[in-house]
Amino acid sequence: MIARGSAPDHHLQGLVQELTSVLGERCATSAADRDHHGHGESYHPTYPPDAVCYARSTDEVAAIVMLCRRHDAPVIPYGAGTSLEGHVAALRGGICIDLSQMGGILAVHPEDLDVTVQAGVTRQQLNAHLRDTGLFFPVDPGADATLGGMAATRASGTNAVRYGTMRDNVLALTVVLADGTIIRTGTRARKSSAGYDLTRLFVGSEGTLGIITEVTLRLYGIPEAVSAAVCSFSDVGSAVRTAIESIQAGVPVARVELLDDLCMRAINAYNGMSYPEAPTLFFEFHGTPRGVEEQAATVGEIAAANGGGHWQWASSAEERNRLWHARHNLHYAQLALRPGAKSWGTDACVPLSQLATCISDIRRYTEAASFPVTTLGHVGDGNFHLGFIIDTNNPAEVREAEALNVRLVQRAIELGGTCTGEHGVGYGKSRFLRAEHGEGAVEVMRLLKAALDPQGIMNPGKVLPGESTPVDGLSRNLDGA
Repeated sequence: MIARGSAPDHHLQGLVQELTSVLGERCATSAADRDHHGHGESYHPTYPPDAVCYARSTDEVAAIVMLCRRHDAPVIPYGAGTSLEGHVAALRGGICIDLSQMGGILAVHPEDLDVTVQAGVTRQQLNAHLRDTGLFFPVDPGADATLGGMAATRASGTNAVRYGTMRDNVLALTVVLADGTIIRTGTRARKSSAGYDLTRLFVGSEGTLGIITEVTLRLYGIPEAVSAAVCSFSDVGSAVRTAIESIQAGVPVARVELLDDLCMRAINAYNGMSYPEAPTLFFEFHGTPRGVEEQAATVGEIAAANGGGHWQWASSAEERNRLWHARHNLHYAQLALRPGAKSWGTDACVPLSQLATCISDIRRYTEAASFPVTTLGHVGDGNFHLGFIIDTNNPAEVREAEALNVRLVQRAIELGGTCTGEHGVGYGKSRFLRAEHGEGAVEVMRLLKAALDPQGIMNPGKVLPGESTPVDGLSRNLDGA
């Protein structure tokens, strides 16, 4: 669905001409370029920008932003386009800055366990580069996202239960502000008490306060031994209890993923596998050979006490890669369940002790849905996802999915949780910020936004609630839940 017209707005033609004089063919205005950059990997409709600028350096990003500021034109940063809450939609037109050509790995410091990269480097590209050093970067959101985009959305993923999220693994940033100023936040030191923590301010700001162009990241040693396993259960509650009790027992599980029976059916059909089509936990253990063996034994006992069975082990790298490749392809496997449909992916995160309650409560509603609904999650840290496989051209299904999404978020917040553990806010979840943070905290966010972006050109319509913002092709006011 294309929500804006196919031609650039005439009032920005002068800006586009100036950008073309700076970038040449790297300032693109074709319908294909613009439409591609107007959406992510979600149900949200396409809102194309007026032009796409392919930047190759921090200085180029700064030059583009300064021109946009002069013309009062919105600026929307773009990495790999894998976001799920409308982060890259050009809701008010403007200029998309594509950072995917900023792919330099600038400095690796193996002795300090850190690396500095340009924003367009992807996590897989980085880990391929690091392979010979014995180090790796663990944050794995599934998609091969850019590291700048992962920092901007405060991404996490399957390894977060052991290694943390982007919030925990970013040491410093280079950021271009709304007036073109280039700043450096943080240092390579592992801790600091000096001044405001600007790094954490920009991590998760989704391009609304500035554009991240370089990232310094923590690295970790590749574990001596790795083992993965799959265990099925009779019901989701038993699987969730196993994950919670494993964490509470102090087992340093590297990954623990929940997939419900519908997810397993999708994985089997899409990948040619034959796992039991029942609620299933995917585990991965890191450490020494003896340590991994002990971890697996402890989790095995906990799983057995909760009725877990049908253990299948994947000890070789090839077997593990196949297992996690299937997990990471779940988005596309879900879509294959209903050809022609789209996935409305949503997430929430609650305290670990409330996870079973939250999942159980929301599944009572989704069981009666008129479309397939999958449940999956990084349950070791209280984060889980729902996938609504809907016909976006059917208004009744869209309304039903929206109502289920609201129920999920409201229940998560009631249980002391958050409206999003890792998808980010974009414009899809901005309406829930008041319910989660309160009016006072949201007002502080507005003050920060106004101070750093007084013209409001940085990815407008995202994160902050209270603006009339399009949702699902309809104009809705997102003020409040």
